Amino acid sequence: MEKNVILVTVVVLMAPFAFTQNASPAKSIGVFAYPRNQQNAEQQLKDETECFSSAQQQTGVDPQAQPPTQPGAQEQEAAQKQAAQEAGKQAPKGGAVKGSARGAAGGAAIGAIAGDAGTGAAIGATAGAVRGRRQQKKEQKQAQQQAAQQTAQAQQQAQAQANADYQGKLDTFKRAFSACMDASGYSVK
Repeated sequence: MEKNVILVTVVVLMAPFAFTQNASPAKSIGVFAYPRNQQNAEQQLKDETECFSSAQQQTGVDPQAQPPTQPGAQEQEAAQKQAAQEAGKQAPKGGAVKGSARGAAGGAAIGAIAGDAGTGAAIGATAGAVRGRRQQKKEQKQAQQQAAQQTAQAQQQAQAQANADYQGKLDTFKRAFSACMDASGYSVK
């Protein structure tokens, strides 16, 4: 007697996201769904998948997308160095000239008292130029440090804002998912 064997292949298509029993959509976003109407595990997975897709369509949020990343240490350092260089370019110039003029005036006054105003002015001008240049370099270095600190603070604030925006979107998604699951007869926490 000949037996006919029929081979049937069944293909099940679900939503674009394939979740397994151990990695349910609810658990993937950090919430827990408990059936209120004695739904079995298969039905719960189906309901979770549908609610996940619905929440994604309603909110436009993909909770499986990577959270915003902070720029690398090298990128942050480069931005801070660039800000410091720009601050150095914008720092006031002419410290040596201004110091020289002040020193010459003071030296001339002292030289006049001592009897040689010209020599006193020359010595005062040289000393004033050196002091003026030192003061200018000090101010320039302070401006560069301040610019680097401000850039670092701006980077931290931008990252904090990006993280807050991401968390807000994720919270919106969770609310939409929870509302759908609640309507389907689940308690979601």
